[in-house]
Amino acid sequence: MIQPLLLSLKLAFVTSSLLLVLGLPFAWWLAFTQFRLRFLVESLLALPIVLPPTVLGFYLLLELGSRGWLGEFCERLTGHTLAFSFEGLVVGSVIYSLPFAVQPFTAALASVDRRLLESSASLGASSWRTFWRIAFPLALPGIVAGYALSFAHTLGEFGVVLMLGGNIPGRTQTASIAIYDNVQMLDYTTAARQSLTLLGISFSLLVLINALNRRRNWRLR
Repeated sequence: MIQPLLLSLKLAFVTSSLLLVLGLPFAWWLAFTQFRLRFLVESLLALPIVLPPTVLGFYLLLELGSRGWLGEFCERLTGHTLAFSFEGLVVGSVIYSLPFAVQPFTAALASVDRRLLESSASLGASSWRTFWRIAFPLALPGIVAGYALSFAHTLGEFGVVLMLGGNIPGRTQTASIAIYDNVQMLDYTTAARQSLTLLGISFSLLVLINALNRRRNWRLR
């Protein structure tokens, strides 16, 4: 019971941390770009929200398996493909949870007063310095909320991780898959304990997200 939960927590932490690093520059661009086809980029970004997880997992399995170019490259480099491995779960989780991180990041950065950013630029500060010294601190509650939301979303993944990683104990069996297994075996007691644990963690994260959003809305008034 503990091992699948620890694996889920590890997957959620690694995925959310990668999304923080990869998603913030993307969100910064989305918040202030004048690109006319931005709506196409935003639609592509939001696709995992409406796409059935099994569909996304299926395409990722094809790409990360031995017949996909990325899976073949990884096999030549490391001796194994990304499919049915923890690393493959990370790749799938980053793609699947991308909008749940980038959208809150973008909203938080877009809410920063542009006059402050323009003043910083007029004083000769680089975009990098303006981001870290002004935009990031002011958008921090929204950024933390996006991190927590992507963490919670990854923690409850089922379809993508099952399609891409299978159900290998100790390697790819996450908490949600373990709950499904226990229900299949009619072990409702263990499934109930695992479900209650995930419920408690998810509710705590939602409380944090709502508290941060409330603080951000208060600061914007």
